[in-house]
Amino acid sequence: MLSLYKVTKRYGPQTVFSNFSLDIPSGVRISLMGASGCGKTTVLRLLAGLEEPDAGQAKREGTISLVFQEDRLLNALTPMGNLRLVAGRGTSGWLENLLVRLGLEHSLGKSVSELSGGMKRRVAIARALAVNYDAILLDEPFRGLDPDARKSSAQVILEEAQGKTILLVTHDLAEAGLMGTDVVRL
Repeated sequence: MLSLYKVTKRYGPQTVFSNFSLDIPSGVRISLMGASGCGKTTVLRLLAGLEEPDAGQAKREGTISLVFQEDRLLNALTPMGNLRLVAGRGTSGWLENLLVRLGLEHSLGKSVSELSGGMKRRVAIARALAVNYDAILLDEPFRGLDPDARKSSAQVILEEAQGKTILLVTHDLAEAGLMGTDVVRL
């Protein structure tokens, strides 16, 4: 379970939330939607423990994996090298299969610095799926992907995260639909 209880969060003089609460039961799929700057990424960062509330409580049970808005990959490594750094879930064969399912079969031997933005995005998704987690938090994971890559990536996420909590931040209602999530508007 992930929850925020009566959270207040400020950045300097700007208050993002005041007395905000959100409960996400285990195993559900939710999309957070709202205008830019309304605090969607802040919710993810609070739930992941990357930030602390100024007041109230952020609670998390279990382990969390996260796809950041930025790819945060090591450019000198191959896609497989990036996955091996974090992989707790599988063998090299399973990791390679994950990358192939995400459409990266022709890029396995290249350094990440040689990949397109969309390919890097899919490596970032694979990296988040390669760790042991109870909940996966996805901050605009499909940004920069064409419609086919978006659809196939969503399918891989759903297959790999079956029965686990999924929290998606998106501006696109179609992406929420691809992931089969309930929508929470901020």
